[in-house]
Amino acid sequence: MGNTTKKANYILFACLTFLLILFLVPILLVLMNSFKGQLFISNTPFEFPNVESFYGIDNYVNGVQKIDFFRAFGYSLFITVFSVAAIVLFTSMTAWYITRVKSKITTALYYLFVFSMVVPFQMVMYTMVKVANTLQLDNPIGLIVIYLGFGAGLSVFMFSGFIKSVPVDIEESAIIDGCNPLQTFFLIVFPILRPTAITVAILNTMWIWNDFLLPYLVIGTKLRTIPIAIQYLQGGYGSRDMGALMAMLVLSIIPIIIFYLTCQKHIIKGVLSGAVKG
Repeated sequence: MGNTTKKANYILFACLTFLLILFLVPILLVLMNSFKGQLFISNTPFEFPNVESFYGIDNYVNGVQKIDFFRAFGYSLFITVFSVAAIVLFTSMTAWYITRVKSKITTALYYLFVFSMVVPFQMVMYTMVKVANTLQLDNPIGLIVIYLGFGAGLSVFMFSGFIKSVPVDIEESAIIDGCNPLQTFFLIVFPILRPTAITVAILNTMWIWNDFLLPYLVIGTKLRTIPIAIQYLQGGYGSRDMGALMAMLVLSIIPIIIFYLTCQKHIIKGVLSGAVKG
């Protein structure tokens, strides 16, 4: 029995190691080629930079200048931070309400949020753009509202699962001590939701930061986020600046990797506490 368990662990370890390499190789290739000249990227994409092919930081300088990277970074940062903050705040309050107030309306709302997770974005893409234009949401502030709508389904589902595991006695004690509903939520409930809130924030940050289609459809090219700006380095046939493209991909990945590594310990804890309850 012991040998069988050891063999199973070795096989599992080998599979996980293979998957790790499989996921890291594309990132390594992008990083390597970001320091190489245009010709060497095309001819020897899988070789490490050497004395002949090393291009220094020129690709980074060219890329930053061509797409006005820091302006695009500012737009992406603004949209991501405020969208995630809105999603965490409003969906946690919504989940608390529909979990604690038992009625046909709240039950219908819960299943409506759950159903929204399985509706493909392409199915509502055209009507969403029309509605956004009609309501004048085709700007960064409006985009935050749209992200709140699209991110609400999964977030409400995760928060609801966790709130079901929180004893009602804690909230009743706060009400007896004189807290109103808002004070009960922000002083008692929301601090307890911290693991799930961090998990929701991480998942939505990675989605919004890397999203290309929704900002492109809503605000177009007048206010470029990082994915839209990088796309313009593709150029026409024969005019693609691969060096600058690789360099900008590296710069766009760094913030989200730092954020993820900072908060990764909360992901498993938040998912397990929020998804297996109720």
